[in-house]
Amino acid sequence: MIMKILLLVLCMVVVAREATAQEPQCDRERAAMVEAIRAYAHRSHASVVGQQGLSERVLEAMGRTKRHLFMPERSCSIAYANRPASIGHGQTISQPFIVALMTELAGVAPDHVVLEVGTGSGYQAAILAHLARKVCTIEIIPQLAEAATKTLKELAYDNVSVRLGDGYAGWPDCGPFDAIVVTAALGQVPAPLIEQLKVGGRLVMPVGAAYTSQQLTVVEKTAPDKTTTRAVAPVRFVPFTRSKD
Repeated sequence: MIMKILLLVLCMVVVAREATAQEPQCDRERAAMVEAIRAYAHRSHASVVGQQGLSERVLEAMGRTKRHLFMPERSCSIAYANRPASIGHGQTISQPFIVALMTELAGVAPDHVVLEVGTGSGYQAAILAHLARKVCTIEIIPQLAEAATKTLKELAYDNVSVRLGDGYAGWPDCGPFDAIVVTAALGQVPAPLIEQLKVGGRLVMPVGAAYTSQQLTVVEKTAPDKTTTRAVAPVRFVPFTRSKD
């Protein structure tokens, strides 16, 4: 019995040491990711990131969010590289720069209510949660919705609500929304999402056919029945999944 207790204590010490050793590494790599995003934005054309580049609010949110905890492998080297990565079920977690860019284009303010369509791992929702008052996010794949809900809850993102379902129709009961971020590509912007967007609000999504280059698009609602649309940059996202019902 004593030997079992000693072995258990030893295992706990080893696990604690490994966790302590990993966290500073993750901190360094997360900081390096933020600097890579900043540099990438600086090299980008003003038509993509705007004259002022990415805001410090968005960069700070990227720096505060532990991306590796939203990935199956929880690998620091994979999580903080400036490239997309698989999260299973045919889905990906977007390149960090694209996450930052979409967040910037959405123009999220501290009092905003934001809709995300395509929760995935929950990482984009976590970024938005640092910036907005409330985030409502919809995921159609049950396993991803369940995992994202668990991760967001464990990390105390109390201003995020996750819903399982088809995001094409939005989430009327949670809106109207100051900003909408769609993380999957579709040939056109869903009309229900425009209806749930407040006047003055922005919708950001990739528009185009599946498995080809799409255009990251910003739609701004300028009046109850009027919008303006601009294409920002070529991107490649997974296709928007619809319910078979």
